[in-house]
Amino acid sequence: MKHFPENLSAKLEIRKRDNALRQLPVSNKGIDFSSNDYLGFSQSKIIFKETHEFLINNKIIQNGATGSRLLSGNHRLYLETEDFIANFHKSETALIFNSGYDANIGFFGSVPQKGDLILYDELCHASIRDGIQLSNAKAYKFNHNDFEDLENLIKRNPNTTIYIVTESVFSMDGDCPNLEELVLLSNKHHSYLVVDEAHALGIFGLKGEGFVQMLGLQDQIFARIMTFGKGLGCHGAAILGSVELKDYLVNFARSFIYTTGLSPHSVATILVAYQHLQQDSAPIFKLRENIVYFNQQKNLLSLKPLFVQSKSAIQSAIIPGNERVKTLAGQFQEKGFDVKAILSPTVPEGQERLRFCLHNYNSTEEISEVLRLLSTFVFMAHGSF
Repeated sequence: MKHFPENLSAKLEIRKRDNALRQLPVSNKGIDFSSNDYLGFSQSKIIFKETHEFLINNKIIQNGATGSRLLSGNHRLYLETEDFIANFHKSETALIFNSGYDANIGFFGSVPQKGDLILYDELCHASIRDGIQLSNAKAYKFNHNDFEDLENLIKRNPNTTIYIVTESVFSMDGDCPNLEELVLLSNKHHSYLVVDEAHALGIFGLKGEGFVQMLGLQDQIFARIMTFGKGLGCHGAAILGSVELKDYLVNFARSFIYTTGLSPHSVATILVAYQHLQQDSAPIFKLRENIVYFNQQKNLLSLKPLFVQSKSAIQSAIIPGNERVKTLAGQFQEKGFDVKAILSPTVPEGQERLRFCLHNYNSTEEISEVLRLLSTFVFMAHGSF
């Protein structure tokens, strides 16, 4: 085997030195406060059974190998599912991608053109940043949820086609922007607003439609990116927008064109999961009750100063220092709770955190206990917080 390049070895050594080396985790059987399976759909035997029944009843053959959707991979189930998604989200169209990552690099790598400008929130997800790097447009970040900073950047670039990019729920902090204010700002300057709803699908809205629809702003947004690997518990994503946007992406989004399409089974799972959102709101309401209860308990235990303010399923306690936060995560795992540490450089240095993901299947007793343990661990380590 050839010698590993020295410059790559040096980068690994830096990660080890900073106690930031990523390693694939062994599956943890502790009480789940780490996965993005907010509604428990990935574990649902009902969804699993209905997906198989759907394929059989509709005589859809599960092919072992397909191809790009522009070749042999565009089976008829895609069209039915995209129509359902578009209607559910009150959008003209929906276009399914293999993942949220593929959707973001496909969109940002093809839509903004040379001479255009992308203004994105500084806490936007890595997939958005990677897509922006593939674009020929210029890009600048604005301070997190700071629309005064954003407007200053807009004013410095008159007579420019501008794409404003944000997330409806930020994946590390769990907070939400003031989308109503952002829509007004976008319209004022004739900009195109793009919202990633990965962590809002299944959480916000009467049927989990997302944060944008909960506010009735869907007609004011140029594009919404809906990712299914969180609230829906399955593979894939969709970009929602106009007929022209869908046509453009089919023709120019490389992550859509040059990849094998999802299997019929994967697409059927998406459709069945959406049908469950439409038909049964009980899992969504239970999740919301747990979010409220979590916030009440952290206040009762005087833990509020540790946490980023959030009304979503993501609750982050800032514990600066990679070593410290990894130690605390290990203590939780010893007590049977799967709580993950988020280290720098995934988050900025000094913003390391314990990230608690809430689910509809977490009991109030589990929530109370995990917060009691947090209070105990932090108090024992430092005497106060």
